[in-house]
Amino acid sequence: MKHITLVVMAAGMGSRFGGLKQLEPIYQEDKVLLDFSVYDAMEAGFDKVVFVIKHEIEDDFKRLVGERIAKRIKVEYVYQELSDLPGGYTVPEGRTKPWGTAQAILACRDVIHEPFAVVNADDYYGKDAFVKMADFLRENEDDYAMIGYRLANTLTENGYVSRGVCQVEDGYLTEICERTKIDAACRYTEDGETYVTLAPDTTVSMNLWGLRPDVFAYIEEGFLAFLAEKRETPKSEYYLPLVVAELIERDIHRVRVLVAEDKWYGVTYKEDKEGVVLAIGKMVEEGKYPNI
Repeated sequence: MKHITLVVMAAGMGSRFGGLKQLEPIYQEDKVLLDFSVYDAMEAGFDKVVFVIKHEIEDDFKRLVGERIAKRIKVEYVYQELSDLPGGYTVPEGRTKPWGTAQAILACRDVIHEPFAVVNADDYYGKDAFVKMADFLRENEDDYAMIGYRLANTLTENGYVSRGVCQVEDGYLTEICERTKIDAACRYTEDGETYVTLAPDTTVSMNLWGLRPDVFAYIEEGFLAFLAEKRETPKSEYYLPLVVAELIERDIHRVRVLVAEDKWYGVTYKEDKEGVVLAIGKMVEEGKYPNI
C-alpha cells in the first residue's frame, strides 16, 4: 500500500498564545486535540507523522505530546526557523515573526518523499476528513486536494471567526475568498454595520490540504519572489493557500475539494473550550475512540 504522511503544523503554538496553551488537556489528564487527529489519521491509513515545530518549544512539545504519539506511529520532527531562507537571503534586522505556513511546509522537504496531508496542531477535523483524504492521496497520482467543511459546522457562539470561503466548480477549487467577522448566524461584516448572510452549507477551508512532494519546488520558487518583494516588511508572511492559489491560476495543479460532514472543533476563544471538552468526551463515550 502507498505510504502517506501527516504533517502537523505546530511551530506557531508558542508565538500565538505565549506558551503551549493549545496543549492543555481536553480529555482525561493528558489528551489534547492533536491526539484525536493522529488517531483518526492512523485509522485512515497514514503511517508517518511529521511535526513542524520551533526549537524553543521542542522539549515541552515532545514531553506533552510527541513522545506519547511516537509509541503508536513513526514520528519525525522538522524545525521552522527564521534563518531557513532560499537564495542566499538573510533575516532582516529586527525580524521576529515567522515567515508563514508555506515556509513551515518547506521545512519538510528533506523528510517527505510521498503524498502528504497538512493539518493545524490545535484543530479537530473528524474521522470523515482523514478517510476521504487518505483515499484520495492513495488513489490519485496528480491532483492536490482540500478538505472543505460546511460553514455552519465551523462556527462558534462566542464571537467572530475568519473563514476561507471556497468557490468550487465540478468538484475542483477555483478560488478562496477570506471573510472575516463571521458570526454564529453565518453572517459576515466588513464594516461592522452591514451584514451579508452566507448559506450554512457554504464550503470553507480549515487548512486541511493534500499535497505531493513536487510542492516543495513550487514553494521555494514562490518564496524567492515573496522575499524579493516583502522581505523588509516586518509582519509579512508567505501562506500555503497563496501557493495553492498560484498553482491553480497557472494551471499547474488542480485541487479537488472533498467535503467532510463532521463538525470541526477548535478553541478560538477561551469560552470554546468547555464545549469542545463536552463534544470530545461524548464521542469517546460513544465508542468512537477506543484505546485513545
